[in-house]
Amino acid sequence: MSKSKTRIMYIEDKSEGLNGAARIGRVTFSKSGRSIHYNGRVFQSLDGSGFKANYFDVETGDQFWISGPRKDGADRLYGGSMPVEIDPEVEREYWRDIRGQG
Repeated sequence: MSKSKTRIMYIEDKSEGLNGAARIGRVTFSKSGRSIHYNGRVFQSLDGSGFKANYFDVETGDQFWISGPRKDGADRLYGGSMPVEIDPEVEREYWRDIRGQG
């Protein structure tokens, strides 16, 4: 039995426009790597056909930008000053391993 690959990722909702609600959390990748599971949701790759997004929620069709978090914290695709929430269960690991603090 193989263990699913997980990773801390940046997840931004693009369904309302260029700058949407965003968070840092741990996702689980499907075996093929074409879909991502996060917080009870399944995101499928848009395979380059998205506009300002690279994944969509298979249940709602809402589009998202999902990527590895940046060391400098500038994760938003189009900048902006809206807050980015960090899931409590990954907060320590995020600041230590990705941002290099602590």
